[in-house]
Amino acid sequence: MKLLALISLAITAYAQTINYAKIEILTEQYTPNLYMLAGAPGDADPNHPDGAGGRVGLLSGPDGILMVDSQYEQVTAKVLSAIRKISLQPIRYLANTHLHTDHTGGNGNIVKQGALLIAREELRNDMARAVNMDPARLPQITYGMGDPIKFRMNGEVVDLIPIRAAHTGGDTIVRFENADVIMIGDFYRNYGYPYIDTNNGGSLKGALEALDYLVKISGPNTKLIPGHGTIIKREDIVPYRNMILDVQSKVQDLIQQGKTQEEVLAAKPTAAYDAKIPGALGVAPGVGTSADRFVRMLYTELKK
Repeated sequence: MKLLALISLAITAYAQTINYAKIEILTEQYTPNLYMLAGAPGDADPNHPDGAGGRVGLLSGPDGILMVDSQYEQVTAKVLSAIRKISLQPIRYLANTHLHTDHTGGNGNIVKQGALLIAREELRNDMARAVNMDPARLPQITYGMGDPIKFRMNGEVVDLIPIRAAHTGGDTIVRFENADVIMIGDFYRNYGYPYIDTNNGGSLKGALEALDYLVKISGPNTKLIPGHGTIIKREDIVPYRNMILDVQSKVQDLIQQGKTQEEVLAAKPTAAYDAKIPGALGVAPGVGTSADRFVRMLYTELKK
């Protein structure tokens, strides 16, 4: 219980650095009925200067609205305002890509709008362990590894595809088959280095497998939409994966030489990429830079 309390305090301290009142919600349209809502870039959310909070997906139409992720709790009113400019239909379903609060904070508020919340069982279990968790934020319908969950609504086929432990232990990617759009979640980011949340079940091996799977199911024109950052295509995944493998190899070599974690950090195994990756040397709270956080994660995973 003491550990959970400390985690809760750490999350609260981090949340206080975000200027929720300053967050602006932008609308992106991909097809006549498929939209994404994204926080505007800037200094309102220091941990996501490329776009405040996590991206929200919306499939609208006469069958109602399917929503993917719910942003921070504190900006629900802004999210709902943006949704109502698109459609007055009820929000019938809400799916989560993973448990982090920039993607699930608004769950309870959206459920109170009448939405049915669906996500991975692992996500629900991890979220339920948090101190003072609002039960309304917890998924009502859950699933594990296996075949995708399919929604057929508004002329679209939507697949909720479970991914083995990658960014977290309960990741899902969301594919809109007719639109040829896939929401990735956070196991890919093009601002800063990859963040694998090992405290919540994420793993380097799973992240690499997820990237391979994403290449496999994507076509040359598929729009791949990360939870944060710019839209990419299949061809962007390969150099990203190669970068991870290259830095992993460098860290592994240093470990085999008997280097400590601090010595590995000092060797700067990401140096060849730091100037090429936006936000590579940006501050990651409590762990130094984004590059430092990535190297620490690799060191810990490889030492195991």
